[in-house]
Amino acid sequence: MANPHQAFGLTEMTRRLNLNKATCHAILTTMATYGFLVQHPKTKAYRLGPSIIAAGNAAFAQFPVLEYARPALESLEGDLDAGFAVTGRSKSHVVLLALYGSATALIDNFQLGLRLPNVAPIGACFTAWSPAKHLEAWLTAAHDARGEYNEKLDQRLRMSVIGIRARGYEVVLKTRAEAELHQSLKRIQNAWNLKDLEEITENYQRALCEEYVHLDRIDPRAQYELSAITVPVFAYKQLPAMCFTAGSFHKPVAGAEIERIAERMLAAAEEVTTVARSRGMPEIETGD
Repeated sequence: MANPHQAFGLTEMTRRLNLNKATCHAILTTMATYGFLVQHPKTKAYRLGPSIIAAGNAAFAQFPVLEYARPALESLEGDLDAGFAVTGRSKSHVVLLALYGSATALIDNFQLGLRLPNVAPIGACFTAWSPAKHLEAWLTAAHDARGEYNEKLDQRLRMSVIGIRARGYEVVLKTRAEAELHQSLKRIQNAWNLKDLEEITENYQRALCEEYVHLDRIDPRAQYELSAITVPVFAYKQLPAMCFTAGSFHKPVAGAEIERIAERMLAAAEEVTTVARSRGMPEIETGD
C-alpha cells in the first residue's frame, strides 16, 4: 500500500517483510485467492487487487473523521501556504494517515501508513490530553529506549506537555534528528524493509531526546525555524481522535504567525469535531 504503483515478486516481498519464503508464499497465495492481491501471469509479481478497495472502504468507515477533515485542511492549505498531515495513534505508534497540499518534503520521504514510535517526545499532542497513566508510560518508554533515566529530560518533556495542553496546540522546532530521518528515509525509499524502517524510526526517537524539540514559549516578535504545528481533534470524547499537523515551512516563521496559523487550525479542528459529534460517530478503539 505504501507503493501502490509497484509490483513485487516473492523474493522482494520476503526481504522487505522479513519473512521466510514459505510463509510469505502462503500468505501471498491466500491474499491472491481472495482478490486482495493480483498476480501477473508472466512475471508472477503481485499488485494490489480489487478486494483491497472494499477493505479500505470498510476501514475508512471506522475512521470517518478523515472524510470531514479533507475540505477543512484543503481550505487551510490554500490560505496558509503550508502542507498538512493527519496522524492517528495506536498503543505503540503514531501513524501517518493522510497528506494534503504542498507537503512536498513529507510526500517525498514519508509514505502513508508510516509508523513512528509512540514514545516521548513523539506524539506529545496526543499525550497532552491523555490520562496520567498514559503520560507516565510515554515518558518511561523514552527512558527505557535510552537505557537510563534522565531527570532533566523527564522534566523538560513534562513541561512541554503542560504547555501544549495549556496553549491548545504543539509547536515543534526543526532538529538535526528530523533532518537525519529525512535522509535515512530517502536513502531506503526504493528498497526499504520493515526492519530498516523500525531501526530508522527508533533512532529518530532516541535522537530527538537529545535536542530541544518543543517551542514552549512563543515570542510574537521572534523568528523560529519551525518543523510543525499540531492541533488535536476531539471527535468523540476528551481524547484526540487524530491530530492535524502543518509542516513544510521553507523559511523562519514569526511567533505571531505561528499563533495565527494555530488559531486557524484550531478552528478547523473544532469544525470537524462538531460535524463528527453531530452525526453520532462511534468512538474509535486505539488499543490504549
